Amino acid sequence: MKIYEVAVIGGGSAGVMAAIRTVLNNDECLFFPGNSNHKKRSRAFWVSAVENMPAHLNYKKGIEEPNKISLDWLAAGPFASKFHWHKNRGVTKVLKKEDGLFEITDDKANIFHAKFIILCTGVMDVQPKINGSIEPIFQYANAQLIDYCLRCDGHHVLGKKTAVIGHTTSAVWVAVMLFERYQCPEMTILTNGEELQCDEESQALMIRYGFKLVSEKIESVLGDAKSKKLDGFKTATQIISTDFAFVALGMIVYNELAKMLSAELDQRGFVSTDNKGKSSIDGLYIAGDLRANTKKQIYTAWDTAVDSADEINMLIRRQKRNASSI
Repeated sequence: MKIYEVAVIGGGSAGVMAAIRTVLNNDECLFFPGNSNHKKRSRAFWVSAVENMPAHLNYKKGIEEPNKISLDWLAAGPFASKFHWHKNRGVTKVLKKEDGLFEITDDKANIFHAKFIILCTGVMDVQPKINGSIEPIFQYANAQLIDYCLRCDGHHVLGKKTAVIGHTTSAVWVAVMLFERYQCPEMTILTNGEELQCDEESQALMIRYGFKLVSEKIESVLGDAKSKKLDGFKTATQIISTDFAFVALGMIVYNELAKMLSAELDQRGFVSTDNKGKSSIDGLYIAGDLRANTKKQIYTAWDTAVDSADEINMLIRRQKRNASSI
């Protein structure tokens, strides 16, 4: 039975960095980047230009393209024999066996065994439904007229009329931060038919800054995504004019494989770890957006992946050192 040292599951920023660091540490790496369905439901798939990271501006797909370049280099480089890249392959099942190994089943029903796993399955932003569908939002999201992450894309609203879609305290705080940072001439909260649920402080700031609150359901998005133009949103009784919008409805956490292993989760569903990414399950490490208490950014995904890969490498080297001294 073939036993791999490390299996990396997930092909976003964290997964690619975990694979790079594992291989360049000279540890054998089994890499499952996910199939086409996994990619379509990932944050990376919907990101075009990445403007808050050095040297990413020239890529049309600011996460996928540089990732692919790095993986191709890894597969052809001097450590290629340590890199087992199962392209377009995801994982459906993970078990921890009595001998301490992980049994991994891919989406073609193939079974693999590994000593360690770095799980990087990430998150996706919750999408607003318009007439029962999330489709109307995507063309504008792809054109970066409707965004999700303050750190990544907040600068897009500089001096622009802006709307935030959401109905909780966190949505109001997104609006407040955008307004305070970028001097938006108008700010509207669109609850899309939901009752606004926010604390007294954020409600007071809404009043102080003159935010408009629209509680009706959104019936359509107005504009032309191909021309990179957002005109606003239409409800049953009014048109809300806006140049830009943010969605603040929370995140879907892709923690299914962690749950299979009974890893400890926080209240929001992120996997709890120590500062090296070690979960409550021995040998299971978490990197990227899936890890609790991290910024959901490319650079933090890289950092957490390096921490986990280096910690695993230390354990592998120690095990080999101890075995050789017997």
